[in-house]
Amino acid sequence: MKIFHLTTALFILTALPALASSGATGGSAAIDITTLAASGMGYFSIFLFVGAYILVIFEEQLHLRKSKPVLLAAGIIWVLVAVTFAGLGDKTHAGEAIRHNLLEYAELFLFLLAAMTYINSMDERHVFQALRTWLINRGFSLRIIFWVTGLLAFFISPVADNLTTALLMGAVAMAVGGSNKKFIVLACINIVVAANAGGAFSPFGDITTLMVWQKGKVEFIEFFPIFLPSVVNWLIPALAMNFALGKEPPQKMEINFRMKLGAKRIMLLFLLTIATAVCFHNFLHLPPAAGMMLGLAYLGFFSYYLKKKEQRLYDVDDNPLGLQTDHRKPVYFDLFTKVARAEWDTLLFFYGVILCVGGLSQFGYMALLSNYLYLDLGATTANVWVGILSAVLDNIPVMFAVLTMDPAMSHGQWLLVTLTAGVGGSLLSIGSAAGVALMGAARGTYTFAAHLKWTPVIALGYAASIWMHLFINSRLM
Repeated sequence: MKIFHLTTALFILTALPALASSGATGGSAAIDITTLAASGMGYFSIFLFVGAYILVIFEEQLHLRKSKPVLLAAGIIWVLVAVTFAGLGDKTHAGEAIRHNLLEYAELFLFLLAAMTYINSMDERHVFQALRTWLINRGFSLRIIFWVTGLLAFFISPVADNLTTALLMGAVAMAVGGSNKKFIVLACINIVVAANAGGAFSPFGDITTLMVWQKGKVEFIEFFPIFLPSVVNWLIPALAMNFALGKEPPQKMEINFRMKLGAKRIMLLFLLTIATAVCFHNFLHLPPAAGMMLGLAYLGFFSYYLKKKEQRLYDVDDNPLGLQTDHRKPVYFDLFTKVARAEWDTLLFFYGVILCVGGLSQFGYMALLSNYLYLDLGATTANVWVGILSAVLDNIPVMFAVLTMDPAMSHGQWLLVTLTAGVGGSLLSIGSAAGVALMGAARGTYTFAAHLKWTPVIALGYAASIWMHLFINSRLM
């Protein structure tokens, strides 16, 4: 299945230069992009990008971090861009273009770094572990746990992102399910679908929605019209899987995690940081990343207070807060250890993707692809295909490609592509970060093949969510 889709994607990319004969226009006003697209440098750039992405898809099998191949491809592609434009007599174009891409990446990087630091801080303060303890010790049935984890995944992911949410709820499902592999598979699929659907209607829920928001295509409150389509996207496959659940009782266990000192205040600071980012964007017309970095300063000052408070308590009592189990000095809360724990492989992967797609756009491929998809096929059909492609190629490069193309679309169509890119990854387990993460956490139980069995009902939910959007938001189309 993966090889088939990779071959299809490779064929589409290598066929792009042929589309130039249809008279597509775009790119530099002084240089014909059809000439660039059909150049040897252009072909080689496509080859590099496809080759790098094949390595990304087989990351688990090769044990090669996904950032490494795209970083290499990005660097070489921009060398090719610079050489190509220099040969055409323009020695400044490549530098100006890459600076534009670097600015886009810098905004995304700083935003995500602040958000990841908050998530890591809440994890260290046992916020997520305490929630897991509460759920497991309630004595719920497996069917109730199935629905509760799905519901929580849907409503937590808009704030904590779909990857973190999937790992948290997946841990609950695996702890409760025990040796019941059928329940774990169904619960994991449900969590992946719910987390991706929940992240689609919030700029904080998925990288694709964040990019659309930061680009100014959709304002913060304007994402909420796709709330009901997102609900439909999750509920239809969840209802189908509900009937496949058995009546076995959950595995009994007692785990006890309590939140550490300052956990609730860090949660409040995170909400305040989100509000700050929204205000920066909506009222001050400043990048949301600047608001997130101000929010990181909130956490920085609170971490100083928290560290001093823990040190004073430790001086009075050797173990007043459960900070240690022996006579070694406890590890106090420190902001920069949380920054260090950010997903640096993911952050560098985004750099590689953004610069790869940006480099390909300089050869005119994004303009050619935009003309084919959005003029020849039409916006609605194109945006539906964006969601399907995101299940294979990952939604990050697909959405960045759409933003780079910047087709002339209505507000409703920008919401549609946000929805499809966000939830399309649920069609396959490899289509989203949430699915890939849970395959690793439930290795050998939740697999690509196990997810594929339920792809038809997930696809039904995908189609129904699109129909719901076209129906209830028809005035925006």
